[in-house]
Amino acid sequence: MKSFLKYTLASLLALVLFTIVATIVTFVSLAGMMASDGMTASVKENTVLRINLGGSLNEQSQEMPFASLMGGEEAAGLSLQTLSDAIKKAKENKHVKGIYLENAVLVGTPATVQELRQALVDFKKSGKFIVSYSDTYSQAGYYICSVADRIMVNPEGIVDWHGMASQPMFFKEAMAKVGVKMQVFKVGTFKSAVEPFTNTEMSDANREQVTSYLTSIWNNYLKDVAASRKISVDRLNELADSYMGLHPAQDLVDAKLVDKLTYIDEVKSYLKKKMDLKDDDNLSFISPKEMANAELPEYKEQDDKVAVYYAVGDIVQTSGGVSLSGNGPQIVGVKVIDDLRALREDDHVKAVVLRVNSGGGSAYASEQIWREVELLKAEKPVVVSMGGLAASGGYYISSGANKIYAEPTTLTGSIGIFGMFPDASELITQKVGVKFDIVKTNALSDLGTSARPMNAEEGQLMQTMVERGYETFTGRVAMGRKMKIDDVKAIAEGRVWTGEQAVELGLVDKLGNLEDAVKAAAKLAKLEKYNTKAYPASEPWYQSLLNEKKSGYMDAQLRKVLGEYYTTFSLISTIRDQDRLQMRIPFDPNIN
Repeated sequence: MKSFLKYTLASLLALVLFTIVATIVTFVSLAGMMASDGMTASVKENTVLRINLGGSLNEQSQEMPFASLMGGEEAAGLSLQTLSDAIKKAKENKHVKGIYLENAVLVGTPATVQELRQALVDFKKSGKFIVSYSDTYSQAGYYICSVADRIMVNPEGIVDWHGMASQPMFFKEAMAKVGVKMQVFKVGTFKSAVEPFTNTEMSDANREQVTSYLTSIWNNYLKDVAASRKISVDRLNELADSYMGLHPAQDLVDAKLVDKLTYIDEVKSYLKKKMDLKDDDNLSFISPKEMANAELPEYKEQDDKVAVYYAVGDIVQTSGGVSLSGNGPQIVGVKVIDDLRALREDDHVKAVVLRVNSGGGSAYASEQIWREVELLKAEKPVVVSMGGLAASGGYYISSGANKIYAEPTTLTGSIGIFGMFPDASELITQKVGVKFDIVKTNALSDLGTSARPMNAEEGQLMQTMVERGYETFTGRVAMGRKMKIDDVKAIAEGRVWTGEQAVELGLVDKLGNLEDAVKAAAKLAKLEKYNTKAYPASEPWYQSLLNEKKSGYMDAQLRKVLGEYYTTFSLISTIRDQDRLQMRIPFDPNIN
């Protein structure tokens, strides 16, 4: 008995001590977050900006304090906004001698990756160096790092250079086995968001559009890498055909994809030699977040501002609306309207850049945002900067801007509309054996129930509603782009285009990044001196802590497990709760 009590008390004491220590560590970590929030970083002499390219590249980082404390930093991803700010400031700061890129296994949309690479190309104009080292280079990671003066890899490492593919999934037969079929209403030959539920393979029209935009994106990759590495496009295609990720590392050197095979301990010695430092001299690294927070000596606050408003994620009507991004960012119609109205009424904001990265969503919310952009444009210039996606509803909210900029590899267009309603009546009534009866006051009171599929009259009403939405969509585009309605319809039909294709078609004004869009907005507003300010303002860490849900962390883990299939499974699980009319890109492009 004494032994039992002794071990029990010892266990309780250990548990209490552990709880106390864990609490102290947690509060110290949170205090560190609070102390570093918004703190201006100082840059030492002989500093190198160190960029870890491991993770998912997003427009903005998603603050997840609990996940960070639990070791789940990867859930937040890399922020293009932070990285671009850091690279720009590193270019202008005399203490920063160069950039070191590491762990290049990054994934991201082609246009987002391309914009980060452009920031590095611009950095090189300063004459400062860029050095890259990684055990493994993903294809997107290599595309970014190809700009480096010297690319190094582990002697047993790989470069995953293989070309691009897109592989949609089809659920029609799987759904039929359980007695479910999808009732589809759409306008647009190329509006193929519905195909996974109605087809068993890609339609000819969809195969045509995917082949077109995939080829356009890959050609951009080839062109940029060829220019940086002095390798011909034909040779790069030959290397991709042989799937370089399966070749020994020495083949990478022989093919001139990398410069040297080396180990991590040799990289720091190389960096010191590059900076004319001795072996015992200190080499100071600075993170992108610290660099982005460093003030430039010549910075002066200006009264006139160009606002950069980030519209990222699925378009939904209200906060908490059902979307395919799970707990990721959303473009919440009611909030965006309030925010844009505030910018319209702010006398210090002279122009607005709407940074759009969205594959669309609710047609109703898209229309409301379009209206607010029109009201804003009536009082001050509005320029759109397109990120990885600005398609369907994402293009709808962009179409009325004074000017539209896109990356060459941005996916845009997809001017079409659809509605989908699952019919589970066979599953419920025949396979499960549930029977329904009905009492109704009017002819169509039971439309959309689980008891039966839609009849011909109901289907025609839905199709007419979708066609009416399509006429509105094409009309909005024609008005915003100053095009004839027939010309818009000729390039609409739900077809997806790349940014460089969209410029030729008149859907986009110029190729350029966010910085180009900001300069264009300032010029339209006739500003010589101005500051840029990002909206909506990022939440402080403690607000994110209060708002963060357990489901957010679980959603991030689910996204990691499902990978490229996450969006499709999200659509299946939420289809009943989606708005009736959808303006959405055909499917998750899942470009591999």
